Amino acid sequence: MAFDSLSEKLQNVFKNLRSKGRLTEDDVKTALKEVKMALLEADVNFRVVKQFIKDVQERAIGQDVMNGLNPGQMVIKIVNEEMVRLMGSETAETAFRPGRELTVIMMAGLQGAGKTTTTAKLAGKLKSRGKKSCLAALDVYRPAAIEQLQINGEKQGVEVFSMGDRVKPADIARAAVEYARKKEYNVLILDTAGRLHVDEDMMAELAEIKQAADVFQTILVVDAMTGQDAVNVASAFEEKIGIDGVILTKLDGDTRGGAALSIRAVTGKPILYVGMGEKLSDLEQFFPDRMASRILGMGDVLTMIEKAQENLDEEKARELEQKMKRNEFDFEMYLESVSQMKKMGGLASLMGMMPGMGGKMPEIDTDEAEKNMARIEAIINSMTPQERRNPNLLNPGRRNRIAKGAGVDIAEVNRLVKQFEQTKKLMKQMPGMSGKKGRRGMGSLLKGLPF
Repeated sequence: MAFDSLSEKLQNVFKNLRSKGRLTEDDVKTALKEVKMALLEADVNFRVVKQFIKDVQERAIGQDVMNGLNPGQMVIKIVNEEMVRLMGSETAETAFRPGRELTVIMMAGLQGAGKTTTTAKLAGKLKSRGKKSCLAALDVYRPAAIEQLQINGEKQGVEVFSMGDRVKPADIARAAVEYARKKEYNVLILDTAGRLHVDEDMMAELAEIKQAADVFQTILVVDAMTGQDAVNVASAFEEKIGIDGVILTKLDGDTRGGAALSIRAVTGKPILYVGMGEKLSDLEQFFPDRMASRILGMGDVLTMIEKAQENLDEEKARELEQKMKRNEFDFEMYLESVSQMKKMGGLASLMGMMPGMGGKMPEIDTDEAEKNMARIEAIINSMTPQERRNPNLLNPGRRNRIAKGAGVDIAEVNRLVKQFEQTKKLMKQMPGMSGKKGRRGMGSLLKGLPF
């Protein structure tokens, strides 16, 4: 995930600070020099880094910090507060016209940033908040762009207005506004065409659309993986047509994350949402304080709770709980728990939100764990429903059939069944356990789980 490398480096700096009983001015300057290098390597804008380090140093090298009971913690607190301020302090929301008046939102961006998919994601997000949204297909240049928007709009349960690819985008926008008002939609989102790079023709077209549709909000979609280029693109769009906010895509990928820390400071425009995956549900509101916590390895428990509330099936969760209490642990339960975890973004995503798990996750190779989970899913899916509910049926003949069905060696099936039996034994010991004994039991249980 984005920021993994930066998070790991910052946590190492802070670990050294915490180990010192008292801090000298040189200790702080040395630590901040390392912080500066880590930020630059993460592709944060040079001017932004320079000002950030200056602000932190001015606050950190003071009597209250140097003579405090825990100066290391105080410096970390200052870095956290300044990082939040850098990304905007307050959480920014998409603005809407008052009452039931139609709000027109224009989506802009370069090709490859994921604009069309993000447009559909935003429509789904606004729909979940009670907005009656309609999408309009204005990308008449890219092959299959209109069809892509229609498919994604259908998946989100949102109507897509289209006039094909032989009408001027500004004329489509004008007609879409009339249609949205007639159908009493309160939000119209325009998916405009991108270009390989910023050019005058694109900007002129966007300006024409903006005027034709009386656009209320212009949202720029930028690819976080382009690093410093994303900030340059945002600056160019702000200068040429004016933007009201930014959506950063691909923040779940192998990106250094510098754009998220630079865009607000350079353009003055807030990050509204971040794309955290390819699924249409993978769009998260951007909270500067939560993002700073994740970068500094303090976790993001609030987002994890919100993901659980949005994605978990409460009835199934209650069923799982009751089965656990009755010690009816079976392979169906395992499949269901994996399904719920996937809905929340997978193991790596969840662990990245847990305090102390940012950056390099200690002792856990999440990529390998995900692969193990996929193999185990294949094995369990090769079982019959009866075998999943009653693992005692798994004789050598059945195990051999399951191994062939899953495309694995029979040793993997035997290993899974053995781990399952060990876990079931441990679960019998769990009720009523507390204190050190309970912690040992929980630790053993976690080690016994197949992934």
